[in-house]
Amino acid sequence: MPAGTMKAMVLRAPGALAWEEVPVREPRPGEVQVRITHSGVCGTDLKIFKGAIRVRHPLIMGHEMAGEVTSGEPGPGVRTGDRVIIDPMLFCGICFHCRAGQTNLCPNGRLAGRDAEGGFAEYLAVPASHVFRLPEAIDSRTAPLIQVATTCLHAQRQVPFFLGETVAVLGLGVSGQLHVQLSKARGAGTLIGISRSRFKNALAEELGADVTIAAGDGAMAKVLDATDGRGAGVVIECTGTVSALADAVRIARPGGRILLFGIMNATEASLPFYDLYFKELTLINARAAKPEDFAGVIELLEQGAVRLEPLVTHRMPLGDLETAIRMVEDGPGERLKVILEHI
Repeated sequence: MPAGTMKAMVLRAPGALAWEEVPVREPRPGEVQVRITHSGVCGTDLKIFKGAIRVRHPLIMGHEMAGEVTSGEPGPGVRTGDRVIIDPMLFCGICFHCRAGQTNLCPNGRLAGRDAEGGFAEYLAVPASHVFRLPEAIDSRTAPLIQVATTCLHAQRQVPFFLGETVAVLGLGVSGQLHVQLSKARGAGTLIGISRSRFKNALAEELGADVTIAAGDGAMAKVLDATDGRGAGVVIECTGTVSALADAVRIARPGGRILLFGIMNATEASLPFYDLYFKELTLINARAAKPEDFAGVIELLEQGAVRLEPLVTHRMPLGDLETAIRMVEDGPGERLKVILEHI
């Protein structure tokens, strides 16, 4: 059991990261201590780092994290020494939404690495209910991506999906590539991936896309050509931009469904509203993930239905966290997920 202090990347103020010795918080009753071995960096970390998401300081960021249980009171199916993935969504368990099974909507909820201490450190104490054992088939070096995949799986579980249906994915970053794989695992027919990046289009084809299209002028016409003019039954929007949502409305078939996965901050929008009405389209939104989504993703990984390795393009030590965050800020290029190694 750790005692005393540990190394952590501490955000003292927006833009001010420091590699520091900090006290180790011992696990309380019902918690376990996890030695973090690997973590992932995402856009939320960038927004917190820059001050776009307001948090209390000092803060240890990081919500995509995997490690090893070292002490505490593990729950069913987990023992001390097991490799685990951590669910960073903390919820109260007693409010209306928690009692209704909507823990992701808990009004008292917190996200580790934003509202509570996170995983850019050597150790983290978390509720025993929030760790899930990793089977041998899952590499710890890719395991932080499980957290991202759970949000994608949770979102897709909200969408009625018919076997053989045409699916279009707008935006082929990490989440878009996961949606390609999950859609295929659910029985999608023609799977269309759309990105400005040749690198991402090529990777989507490797991971199951039947057709990829370069985003830009003429892209929507090509989608209609690929669907015999009908449009896609399901359109998954992963960019978080109003213009992509407008494109999703245009390429969805009458009676189709649009999954709004990309997070939009716009307060005003110019959309083809008549098409939205005339096609009788359904807009579906999803937020975060629930505990059962972790078990679902782990099972899909064991089956080989989803691959994480191709999505990891960069690895670096935890001490290079600011460099990793700057990589997210500088734009994608041929970058997808950056994994930090703590050991």
